[in-house]
Amino acid sequence: QVQLVESGGGLVQAGGSLRLSCAASERTFSRQVMGWFRQAPGKERQFVARITWSGAITRYADSVKGRFIISRDNAKNIWYLQMDSLKPEDTAVYYCAAGSYTTTTPDDYDYWGQGTQVTVSS
Repeated sequence: QVQLVESGGGLVQAGGSLRLSCAASERTFSRQVMGWFRQAPGKERQFVARITWSGAITRYADSVKGRFIISRDNAKNIWYLQMDSLKPEDTAVYYCAAGSYTTTTPDDYDYWGQGTQVTVSS
């Protein structure tokens, strides 16, 4: 059973930066895609970014494009979400996830972390 653990959330002022990390308990040979999602209070879980196993292909939600960067270190079984130019509307619980398909749909991901809170003050 793969376990994912996020870290790096916190409180930051608008315009600031945070880097989220997601550590996997084992190398996910069959889980080719790693993603980040977020969920704000009263809203559905929303796709943020994803990256393939090789790191060659990434995709971002329009709302974060140009501000967030997803990356991964397969040797350490960790992937990251660098978040710059943060806005109050980025406030949410951020989740990392692992799946087999290059989709943006939460239901297509098989493993999830517990979430980490990101709060951006204005």
